[in-house]
Amino acid sequence: VQLQASGGGLVQAGDSLGLSCAGSGRPFGGYGMGWFRQAPGREREFVAANDWRGGSTTYADSVKGRFTISRDSAKDTGYLQMNSLKPEDTAVYYCARAKKVWASFFDRDYAYWGQGTLVTVSS
Repeated sequence: VQLQASGGGLVQAGDSLGLSCAGSGRPFGGYGMGWFRQAPGREREFVAANDWRGGSTTYADSVKGRFTISRDSAKDTGYLQMNSLKPEDTAVYYCARAKKVWASFFDRDYAYWGQGTLVTVSS
């Protein structure tokens, strides 16, 4: 399984940006999916996750109400829609496939990680 996140870029505070995560080998079929991020000088942190059906979701408090995680089972692709972006959202964003079917905010519960995509939010 290989994952690749895409869609990052430079935006201004208040703007929106959508990230995608696709890959080879039917990466998400039957497994939970998550998004994490790592800002410069900081540890990687959980952002959002959903279960194998996409029906159960969980978000970090810092993004709740602004970010939406989703997936397209037919395309086997995951998404993270980010609205009302803030400078503190600046980070490299990573998608990951869980080891099992449910959503999790622990990175130890993920088996595969994609290369990240950089999101920079200017003030």
